[in-house]
Amino acid sequence: MMDALHTVLRQPRRSLGFFPTPVVELRSLSRFLGGPRILMKRDDQTGLAFGGNKVRKLEFLMADALAAGADAVVTGGAAQSNHCRQTAAAAVVCGMECHLALGGSPPASMNGNLLLDTLLGATIHWSGEYRKGETIPQICEDLRQKGKQPYIIPYGGSNRIGAAGFVEAVRETALQIGPEISEISHLVFASSSGGTHAGLLVGKSLYGMNFQVAGICIDKGESGEKSLSQHILDLAKGNAKVHGIPAEFSADDIILFDEYVGLGYGVIGELEREAICLTARHEGILLDPVYTGRAMGGMIDLIRRKELKRSDSVLFWHTGGSPALFASADALHT
Repeated sequence: MMDALHTVLRQPRRSLGFFPTPVVELRSLSRFLGGPRILMKRDDQTGLAFGGNKVRKLEFLMADALAAGADAVVTGGAAQSNHCRQTAAAAVVCGMECHLALGGSPPASMNGNLLLDTLLGATIHWSGEYRKGETIPQICEDLRQKGKQPYIIPYGGSNRIGAAGFVEAVRETALQIGPEISEISHLVFASSSGGTHAGLLVGKSLYGMNFQVAGICIDKGESGEKSLSQHILDLAKGNAKVHGIPAEFSADDIILFDEYVGLGYGVIGELEREAICLTARHEGILLDPVYTGRAMGGMIDLIRRKELKRSDSVLFWHTGGSPALFASADALHT
């Protein structure tokens, strides 16, 4: 297994983050829950504009944008999108304009990720009910009319190129933990736009890992959208093909817990509040209210239901996003 870790992706990469990110053991939280052993991969420590997992995808996406001769990047998301905040910072580092298609309308005050977007100089295009980049084509057309060469970064940075960031993340983590990586039974994380999930699946196959790749679904699908499971499967197949990885994937490979979406994306309930408070008070680690809070809440429930057993060893992937806490103070106040 460890010999396979010499296999490095040949896709161009623009250095943006601080890697490897730490792996820590959550001993106090594990004792409180009665097991299993819980480790955490701290991608909230990637460094770029308060960090987060999207930096991994952006290293490959921005390299592709630079190779294409782009002078502006365009992406979209919710008003408190972690991906948009990190894209804005990546654009600064790479000397490009950044245009963000954000759902909603201008708020009375700027806070959280939205404040950081403006500090980083991103141009914000408010998109009303659309929060997944639906208005990007028109923004790009307007930019072309002005002589710009825009490059589209998809929602969440999740395409065949962006997913490479998490193929590489598996290699990084295996080298970091060493032979003990074989003791990890489950890798648990927030699954939303699919790129993280797909990259982890490809990385698991490429580097011969034994753990289950278990995503906690964060968002309800829109009417008419392809299912998230199918989207992940397509991304995994496409990413493997791009890199010439001889791996076959089927629907059976997609482990996705979709019972924790509550009232929908970004709506904070007791599940998220408890998970954020328990992690803060037992480990001194801050989770975000949209992704890691919901994913940790789902994992805690799986432990209580004994789907994750005391004998298991779980690696929880902290995907970042703590700036969004400040925009959710009222919902989180206990």
